Amino acid sequence: MNRSAGILLSITSLPSKYGIGCFSQSAYDFVDWLRDAGQTYWQILPLCPTSYGDSPYQSFSTFAGNPYFISLEALIEEGTLSPEECDCVDFGLQDDKVDYKKLYLQRYPLLRKAYERSNISLNPEFQKFVSENKWWLFEYALFMALKDHFDGKPWTEWPEDIRLRDKSAMDYYWRELYPDIEFQQYLQFKFFQQWYALKNYANQQGIWMIGDIPIYVAMDSADTWANPELFQLDEKNVPLAVAGCPPDGFSADGQLWGNPLYRWEYHKMTGYNWWMTRLRHCFKMYDVTRIDHFRGFDEYYAIPYGETTAINGHWEKGAGIDLFRHIEKYLGWHEVIAEDLGYVTDSVRKLVQESGFPGMKVLEFAFDSRDTGSANDYLPHNYIENCVAYTGTHDNETLAGWFDSISPEEQQNARDYLCDYYTPKEELYLSFIALIMRSNAKTCIVPMQDYLGLDNRYRMNKPSTVGTNWLWRLQKDDLTPELQQKIKQFAVRYGRMNHHQA
Repeated sequence: MNRSAGILLSITSLPSKYGIGCFSQSAYDFVDWLRDAGQTYWQILPLCPTSYGDSPYQSFSTFAGNPYFISLEALIEEGTLSPEECDCVDFGLQDDKVDYKKLYLQRYPLLRKAYERSNISLNPEFQKFVSENKWWLFEYALFMALKDHFDGKPWTEWPEDIRLRDKSAMDYYWRELYPDIEFQQYLQFKFFQQWYALKNYANQQGIWMIGDIPIYVAMDSADTWANPELFQLDEKNVPLAVAGCPPDGFSADGQLWGNPLYRWEYHKMTGYNWWMTRLRHCFKMYDVTRIDHFRGFDEYYAIPYGETTAINGHWEKGAGIDLFRHIEKYLGWHEVIAEDLGYVTDSVRKLVQESGFPGMKVLEFAFDSRDTGSANDYLPHNYIENCVAYTGTHDNETLAGWFDSISPEEQQNARDYLCDYYTPKEELYLSFIALIMRSNAKTCIVPMQDYLGLDNRYRMNKPSTVGTNWLWRLQKDDLTPELQQKIKQFAVRYGRMNHHQA
């Protein structure tokens, strides 16, 4: 077995110029840095365009890419933007945080300028891209152009003819908004051109990209607007029930996500056609695909539409193993990580096992004072080989922040497990990283914040909150040769050195 390791870092967190991490030189530099640190994987967050709240898990499309990731430097090189035009823009005062409001107001006008100077309609590569991707790009580009036309309102508030996709309304808006539609197609052309260039470079360096997809799509998305029959909606396309998760130790009211739920019997009837298309797209984009909220394929939590909390939801049966047998039969075997966290039942465990996909183990869940038994799944000595071990994920506290926030009893449990009573608290994060590295897990992924020993001010996301998430950015001088050596030593010491470089 090839034991391996990788780092979790959102593209947004790269130390790129112009306000947000993107597919610029800093992404290529980070690939080189990972390679020289002996890593095998770079795990990122979803690449799709974000909507209100800036969460990559609430997107306008499951197929499209986020225009923020288009490198402005590359457009300067192409001659469609000038350095002066980009340098004079205010993208925010802090280079350690993304200012999404300024980004939204300032980056799109620059991208529009580049589009208008590009003569893109004459570019045969662009024409080929549009033709090959028309199965999703047509609906997405029209949806985004309509969204701008209707001042950003969700499609559920558009005039009824276009909300319900009346043919004459569709034809009318396609003609009326054509420059805006082509602009959206241009953005996608540039996104995918730059993404595949980066991915190919990473693969040449022996670095595999782990992508991430939410199980659900957003209500306000091209996916739901264009395919209402896939979801539990009424004849006016209003949801009957929406997604979330029940009350638990973390949240007394549960979580009300509000995504539309799948009409699984319809998906089955079509041979899971939409899911096949979605995953074929992911398998092309990523070397490994992590599917968020995998337990929703076994059972999903349905909350009646209009509820203000998740308290009155109930469990329904999902697609189960049938979906994944179908995918393997028609698409072949692909590397998938099943995010099997949260409320895990025996039937969820069985589904993960039957799928053959590795599940996830999160060290921060291991020392909960409510579960101190030696059979605790999250204690590293219990990790099976076919799993991916994490110190924490984008939804968790940083390691240093987590240790600070747990009770004295839980801190004691952790130190007892480590047999370490003397390491100062500020340095203990390294002992925890070593703990998962020496476990039996085939793969270990560590968020960049944890290798840097950062506290909770630098965490990526606090679920069920809006306005303070997805902001953190790496500083260029964080990526020191010393840190790189330290990470490489972990990989060498615990037999996780990238075998392309060993």
